[in-house]
Amino acid sequence: MRIAVLSGKGGTGKTLVSVNLAAAAKASTYIDCDVEEPNGHLFFKPEWVQVEKISVKIPKVDNELCNGCRKCVDFCKFNALAYIKNKLIVFDDVCHSCGGCILVCPERALTEKAKVIGKVQKGVSGEVAVWTGILNTGEATGIPIIKKLLEENSEVNKQTFIDCPPGSACIVMESIKDADYCILVAEPTLFGVHNLNMVYDLVKLFNKPFGVVLNKCLDEENPAEKFCFENNIKILGRIPFDNELGTLNSNAEIAVNRNEKYRELFSSLLNKVTKEVQHETTTNP
Repeated sequence: MRIAVLSGKGGTGKTLVSVNLAAAAKASTYIDCDVEEPNGHLFFKPEWVQVEKISVKIPKVDNELCNGCRKCVDFCKFNALAYIKNKLIVFDDVCHSCGGCILVCPERALTEKAKVIGKVQKGVSGEVAVWTGILNTGEATGIPIIKKLLEENSEVNKQTFIDCPPGSACIVMESIKDADYCILVAEPTLFGVHNLNMVYDLVKLFNKPFGVVLNKCLDEENPAEKFCFENNIKILGRIPFDNELGTLNSNAEIAVNRNEKYRELFSSLLNKVTKEVQHETTTNP
């Protein structure tokens, strides 16, 4: 069972939910796909960490073979190639590793070389396997790292919780494409509704079953809750605006391991999500 946890922006509570669900499930896998700012490992503090560098292929030029036809330059929509002063230049930082320039070169002046863009860390915290993707600063995309994280995690006997990047860009799409269920985390503000609507549109586009967790709830009007009611969206749970929970979270403490009331809260949420997945499996085998 793969559960993806999304939010329209950072700071909504996506990591809070995914980390505590993984801890409540005990024998589980937590995958941090927020490769630009991963922080789940700060909570789990995994041991026996193994590190694997992730690389992509980028073009390498043999200027002795290049005749200056500029077909590769015209092909590249990312402006990663330029022909300047009778020399072909490759801008590594904006190359998207599509390989198209190599295919269109009539002189075979372009080949490929490996470029490290980041790494994957794999460790263990109690019964939880902790997988973290880390993208090097300035790289164009973290999709190759996310693919590596999700392709290698093949333990179907474990519940898997995917901590997605914030927003609704390509890296989020890559994170949820094989998920069995999506949890959308929302804040109780008008801005929170705007961000909830972003990921709501995304999961509908991917035809994923989903529900919403309302975070930082107060005893007053909740625009995100109203949005869910108006759009007939299932509310899986409500997390209160709680100073103790906020303190635990800011200190990178896993709440379910520190307080019984939070264990009950996230265990109840986990049970609801599990039932939703089982229902989807039964009705849409």
